[in-house]
Amino acid sequence: MAAAAGDGTVKPLQSAMKLANGAIELDTGNRPREAYTEYLRSIHYISQVLLEEVETTKEAGETVPPDTSKMLKLAQQCLERAQSTAAKLGKTRLKPTMPAAAPIPQPAGRHRRVYSDEGGKLSPFLPPEIFQKLQGAESQSCKKELTPLEEASLQNQKLKAAYEARMARLDPSQAMQKTSLTLSLQRQMMENLVIAKAREETRKMEERRLRLQEAANRRFCSQVALTPEEREQRALYAAILEYEQDHDWPKHWKAKLKRNPGDLSLVTSLVSHLLSLPDHPIAQLLRRLQCSVYSALYPAVSRAAAPAPGCCPPTPNPGSRRLRPSQSLHCMLSPPEPSAAPRPQDSPPTPPLQPGPVGSPSPLGDTASGLPDKDSSFEDLEQFLGTSERQGRGRGVQPEPQLQQLKTAVEEIHNAVDRLLSLTLLAFEGLNTAASKDRCLACIEEPFFSPLWPLLLALYRSVHRAREAALSRSMELYRNAPPTAIGIPTKLLPQNPEAKGATGYPYCAAAQELGLLVLESCPQKKLECIVRTLRIICVCAEDYCPTPEATPQAGPPPIAAAAIGADDLLPILSFVVLRSGLPQLVSECAALEEFIHEGYLIGEEGYCLTSLQSALSYVELLPRGGLAK
Repeated sequence: MAAAAGDGTVKPLQSAMKLANGAIELDTGNRPREAYTEYLRSIHYISQVLLEEVETTKEAGETVPPDTSKMLKLAQQCLERAQSTAAKLGKTRLKPTMPAAAPIPQPAGRHRRVYSDEGGKLSPFLPPEIFQKLQGAESQSCKKELTPLEEASLQNQKLKAAYEARMARLDPSQAMQKTSLTLSLQRQMMENLVIAKAREETRKMEERRLRLQEAANRRFCSQVALTPEEREQRALYAAILEYEQDHDWPKHWKAKLKRNPGDLSLVTSLVSHLLSLPDHPIAQLLRRLQCSVYSALYPAVSRAAAPAPGCCPPTPNPGSRRLRPSQSLHCMLSPPEPSAAPRPQDSPPTPPLQPGPVGSPSPLGDTASGLPDKDSSFEDLEQFLGTSERQGRGRGVQPEPQLQQLKTAVEEIHNAVDRLLSLTLLAFEGLNTAASKDRCLACIEEPFFSPLWPLLLALYRSVHRAREAALSRSMELYRNAPPTAIGIPTKLLPQNPEAKGATGYPYCAAAQELGLLVLESCPQKKLECIVRTLRIICVCAEDYCPTPEATPQAGPPPIAAAAIGADDLLPILSFVVLRSGLPQLVSECAALEEFIHEGYLIGEEGYCLTSLQSALSYVELLPRGGLAK
């Protein structure tokens, strides 16, 4: 019974394969409708055969024959081909007007035609061994590239297999060789792992570098050809992105800036923290730019400070302070420090330069009469400024090499500060507002100028040597002059100094505050010191001459709101400059005018700086007569 059943199952399988083969030939011959019919007929035939087999095995109580799975697989293939043929018929129905073309051989579907085992006839299915080889080849081609750690793992597996094979060939008596093989295996496996980890780390670093470089390129892709400065900025921006990959604090600060966009104290803290980290690219750029500016300033200052051949070194003034080595360039040509109450018995120090020819001596009254009248207007200052320029030209032309070196250094400093600011705004986009940008600039200037200001000021002083010499002579001649000789009205002087307990000269607090300017090394802080000086002058003037309608204020009033006018401010500020004893104020103000942000020059700070420069020019032109006696 079983043999007869086995002989009966062979013929239906062959018949089904013949039907499927005929359908495939029709499909290949560009006859989709007939092929579709043959596919359906094959499926119908297979289903009838399988139903009969099920009924037969059910009655006989036998299991399913082994060829049943082949029949089911053949039916599945015929069904898939029938679906694809039906799709072709649908497309041709959409295009009925297409002319009949010559039959073009179509691809055989998803399977290639190969020879079957039955009599060398064509079959649409692959033998199992060929199918397995194709699947293996496809998996090898689709396999991703191994990482260094995966390659090391495969190498270690091969080493272990070779080790086990060699260990199996050794005799039990060869214990030493077994131990040597074991140690050699461990060493080689460990070396493979160490090398693989190093390669993996290098690969990850290279991938990250390329990714960050691509991000920097996208940021700077607006221009076709980049300048060397822009290429350097792009490289620095890529370094910043790489730094942010290794540190979390920039993300936290960016989140704070996003939550509080108008908090300027947050900007100050961020820039201070940023520049305090020596490994951040912006802090490294700050140090490189400082070294570049210092290298440009040092030769010019060294040549200016060197004594001329055949000249004796200057004799130190007994009344001046002893300078520390770090202050020598910063304070050269400096007169004695101002004292709270100058003593008449102090001998005047020797002026740094010989004064020019002056007129015949005149009594004190004539000298005072040469000064502007205390009731004259402040607009007369233009006459003094014009006279100062003419006298400056008469004293001699500024040394051209030093002036050119100063211009070059100033331009380099401006470029350095701009580069630092632009790179900081690139790294933290939350700072790209007007108020935050100004605060960021002020925070950058302080650490940038701190080590450079003494050298920069020394170059300014070598350029303005003639003006400082004229100011120093006026300070020596009018050192003990009364305030009224400078043009200060008596109403703006203490009426009863003994009653108020005053121990120094008038406006002593303002002179002391102005003396603190030379101790600062940041332009912004120096400007704030000048503003405080003028505010103290206004407070002292209101104390000396109180007005009935003046209302008390919690702090010093603004300069514009003070009771003192511009006509009285000039002589008072000139008196404060004389008592400060600092001729380098000329160079300090010239440097501040160059490096202060233009936004400050149109406000209260700019008014205070202009007033101080006017007072310095006024003091330079004070007449030299009998007051020197």
